[in-house]
Amino acid sequence: MSKTLLQPIGQKRLTNVAVVRLKKHGQRFEIACYKNKVLSWRSHVEKDLDEVLQSQIVYNNVSKGVLAKSKDLKAAFGTDDQSKVCLEILEKGELQVAGKERESQLSSQFRDIATIVMQKTFNPETQRPYTISMIERLMHDIHFAIDPNSSSKKQALEVIRELQKHFPIKRSPMRLRLTVPEQVMPSLLEKINGWNSTVVSRDGSGSQLSVVSQILNFQLFFCNDHTKNLEL
Repeated sequence: MSKTLLQPIGQKRLTNVAVVRLKKHGQRFEIACYKNKVLSWRSHVEKDLDEVLQSQIVYNNVSKGVLAKSKDLKAAFGTDDQSKVCLEILEKGELQVAGKERESQLSSQFRDIATIVMQKTFNPETQRPYTISMIERLMHDIHFAIDPNSSSKKQALEVIRELQKHFPIKRSPMRLRLTVPEQVMPSLLEKINGWNSTVVSRDGSGSQLSVVSQILNFQLFFCNDHTKNLEL
């Protein structure tokens, strides 16, 4: 007579998963995700939840397959809706990785952050961009610590702000071409000068004139707002 190994009720075992854990209301809650997808979701690269979660089920312990109880979910999250709870854990929880895997991920993310910083900045003293190795050295000098739960782009902007306190480094300007009717060009040029931006070139024919200007990212909002409100 053959014997069948029964899995205990309240258990659902998964393998080859990335676990995201959130401690709340004195209890541990976990969700099972596909490897390398959690950070993609948090950085808004991945938008399909089914590509991130192996199942929309909340666990007390993924590795042991112990499911969270409905009453515990209600006490901690105010709902026992598994999908809503999964989303909160995915957004706020801590990604659990093994030692060597964590080291590899942190090293890769450190490089990603340094690359973004390099692409967005330059040395105002030499008017040349920094190399990736120089940026990495400066990041070490300010003792920058990676947050694995935060996107590389967000952390890169934080690094730039911190580096500017200690080293000669500036945000690289964007080149923006604006084409407007001839009669409003003086008003536009006045605004560009007010932003301390540089006019690279001017051209145009007939009633339309164009100007190419170097502006910083944060000035783009003001530029867009102004051009929308020009009296044409």
